[in-house]
Amino acid sequence: MKLLLLARHGESEYSAKQLVNGDPGVSCPLTETGRLQARALGRILAEEQIDVCAVTEFERVRETAQLALAGRDVPVVVVPDLNDPRYGEFEGGSLDVYREWIVGRGPLEAPPGGEHRAEIVSRYAAGFRRLLDRPEGTVLLVAHSLPIAYLRDAASGTPPRSKMDQVDYATVLRLERQDLEPALAVLEAWAASPAF
Repeated sequence: MKLLLLARHGESEYSAKQLVNGDPGVSCPLTETGRLQARALGRILAEEQIDVCAVTEFERVRETAQLALAGRDVPVVVVPDLNDPRYGEFEGGSLDVYREWIVGRGPLEAPPGGEHRAEIVSRYAAGFRRLLDRPEGTVLLVAHSLPIAYLRDAASGTPPRSKMDQVDYATVLRLERQDLEPALAVLEAWAASPAF
């Protein structure tokens, strides 16, 4: 891969209500606003040569990619490593309640039935590494806010923090291969020795 284009999915039924969904088996389509955002993403990407599109296992992500690439013959691959976190007992609940709980915890503390942040970052680094190793020149990744935020920050040398900023819906971040290698090194080093 030479170029990675990253975009968060459009607004979903859960995100519109500020609810968490880390179970890909739960139906969570885009809202009408999210579908408009996905089509707008398609207009932004219209002039881009896209050799393959990577998505996660979530309905909102796959729907965004389908709408953004409508009318284009772009193969799609699923990268489960880039799924949203498993929220455990917080699944389906308030994002604010989950954030309040998680911000005060260390990177190795997980909610019952969920993942801790070192696991999440390690999984994301592995998923990004798989994309980096792909033979295609340009990869579009449609995913979730958290993996994009981690990679964006790591590309500027910033390791994971206890509270990450949300990424805007259906906007594009461009990272060249030479930016990805050091960013992945940041994520992998942090996952091996996590600390806030």
